Amino acid sequence: MTRPLRLKKNADRRLKSGHLWLYSNEIDIAETPLKGLEVGEQVIVEAANGKPMGLAYVNPNSLICARIVSRDPSMRLDRSLLVHRLNQALALRQSLFDKPFYRLVHGEADLLPGLVIDRYAEVLVVQLNTAGMEAVKDELLDALDKVLSPACVVLRNDTSGRRQEGLSEVVEVVKGELPEQVLLEENGVQFAAPVLDGQKTGWFYDHRINRAWLNQRVAGKRVLDLFSYVGGWGVQAAAHGASEVLCVDASESALDRVAENAALNGQHERVAVGHGDAFEALAALKADGEKFDVIVLDPPAFIKRRKDIANGERAYARLNRDAMRLLGRDGLLLSASCSMHLAQDRLIDVVRGAVRHQDRQGQILFQGHQGPDHPVHPAIPETAYLKALGVRVFRD
Repeated sequence: MTRPLRLKKNADRRLKSGHLWLYSNEIDIAETPLKGLEVGEQVIVEAANGKPMGLAYVNPNSLICARIVSRDPSMRLDRSLLVHRLNQALALRQSLFDKPFYRLVHGEADLLPGLVIDRYAEVLVVQLNTAGMEAVKDELLDALDKVLSPACVVLRNDTSGRRQEGLSEVVEVVKGELPEQVLLEENGVQFAAPVLDGQKTGWFYDHRINRAWLNQRVAGKRVLDLFSYVGGWGVQAAAHGASEVLCVDASESALDRVAENAALNGQHERVAVGHGDAFEALAALKADGEKFDVIVLDPPAFIKRRKDIANGERAYARLNRDAMRLLGRDGLLLSASCSMHLAQDRLIDVVRGAVRHQDRQGQILFQGHQGPDHPVHPAIPETAYLKALGVRVFRD
């Protein structure tokens, strides 16, 4: 029998508005003690008056102690529901893309909280970020077989979310044999994704549309790609006609992948790499008198928690200021942030401040967001995390 989880009076307002999360301070622990529930257990969420509101799974040890899986309290998160939700997610992606390279499941936005799946044709990379999803791992793998029958499934269960949920970290191939190269195609350019030891699932599909915009503006240009990772921006720029590209990253293994991906596309002569800290690299390039026509800033999240906002905004401001010093008289800056806690208008403020610091003029030509395979849940602002600004920086 599925046990209840009773909410305090008026604690159901966010759920009624469409949100899927419940916090531990919203639970009536006198009626339904959280400590009496198992990690990952499925429960019936009840309003303060006892009215059933839906099915959720719980983690009594987490601040987000429950996540809604269905508004129908008679449902169960089992193979049948997983097959249904996976089919819904697949239908959306197949309507958006003509090739099987995309984020197949984007957690809450696909009504599968705690689950991320990226697709590289016949290879799926899966992240089970919550105890509730971990509890149905076997059912999920069965459902994936039913819906897609992938040749290979990799579990990248080494995320910060799992640490917060008190789950173990493991990376393993749970079905099939992993090819020597896991290939993908984005905007007509081929890449090999390091799905076992790269960042996240090995690739970042979320910037696809933003890269496509920049690709149309790099022909004949000298491009600097900071925080390049495996060359998503830089190699695409070279493939779309950039005269010269410099990719800078702190990871030597990532830069090895840049070279590999440049060679995959016949661009090895146009793409150079530089190893080191981005801020130090910017200072060294400035000291050497280097100038670029286009600069890409796609750093990791400088703001991971609310308490980091002040320091994070200072870091974004410094990064944008230092980068603009390397732009020619009429240059293009692509400034991005994946920090959920940095709002779009604050990124605009950062860019505006950097432009004025250099005594230049700025024009925002493009405002980008995450691609449609990373849909935004309209009731959960946290699912809208990615920002990208295309800014012309020039002297009047």
